Amino acid sequence: MDFTAHYQSPLGGITMASDGEALVGLWFDGQRYFADTLAAQHKAKSDLPVFDDTRCWLDTYFSGHAPGFTPKLAMRTSDFRRRVWEIMLTIPFGHTMTYGDIARQIAREHGLATMAAQAVGNAVGHNSISLIIPCHRVVGRGGSLTGYAGGIIKKLHLLRMESTQIFATADKIIC
Repeated sequence: MDFTAHYQSPLGGITMASDGEALVGLWFDGQRYFADTLAAQHKAKSDLPVFDDTRCWLDTYFSGHAPGFTPKLAMRTSDFRRRVWEIMLTIPFGHTMTYGDIARQIAREHGLATMAAQAVGNAVGHNSISLIIPCHRVVGRGGSLTGYAGGIIKKLHLLRMESTQIFATADKIIC
C-alpha cells in the first residue's frame, strides 16, 4: 500500500508518496508525469517518519540551504533510469551538470564510446522524486535551460535560489 501527504512550498503544492518506509515519489502538483510511480491503491497518511524527514528536507531546502541529508528513497524505475538518477544525486547544491556529462559518465561505466544525451534526457524527465533527486540541476549544452517536468519557470527559480544561496554562511536548520 502506498501513502500520500501534501506539502505547500513557495512554488506551489507538492505531493509526497511513500511505500510506508521510503519515499517513492515527490511531485509538484500537476507536473508532467505526476504520480507515475504511485500505486493505484493508495491513501492519505501524513504521519509517516519518511514524510517528516521529507518535510524537514523541503523546509531546509526552501529556506535556501543545502539540507545535508537525504530521506530514505525507493526508486521505482528501470536500471538505466536508476543510474541516471543516482548520478543526479551527486550534483551538489548550487551546481549543474549537462545531459551530455551524464551520458559520457554512463558510457564510460559501460565501456561505450558514446551514449545519446537524449536517452539521459528521457530518464531525467521521468524522475519521480523531484527536488531531492535534483533533475532541475541538469542543463543543456552551454548551460541552456531545457525542459523540466515541473515547468521551466520553477526550474529557473530553483537554480537562481541555489546560486544566490551557495555562498551564504547562514546556520543550518535543524528539524
